[in-house]
Amino acid sequence: MNIDKVVAESKLEIKLEGRLDTNTSPILEEELKKDLHGVKELILDFKELKYISSAGLRLILSTQKTMNKQGTMIITNVNDFVMEVFEATGFIDILTIA
Repeated sequence: MNIDKVVAESKLEIKLEGRLDTNTSPILEEELKKDLHGVKELILDFKELKYISSAGLRLILSTQKTMNKQGTMIITNVNDFVMEVFEATGFIDILTIA
């Protein structure tokens, strides 16, 4: 998985490419731990994200809970597969997907 981050003041945009699964979720989690402090707006761009597993969903949920306390989180460019996963798991009701 490739992670491309852009930080601008209190806004953090992360573009993900590849798979968010058991092997790659800890990598993204570590990146979020480093950069999420003080962020008021988090944008996760899923344009190049091909797959998300339960480990990825757990990380997204945890990140959403953190951002509920300090700002907003928006997920953009979700492909059909990932959207199906969000719909099947009910995540579509708790996430902001643009």
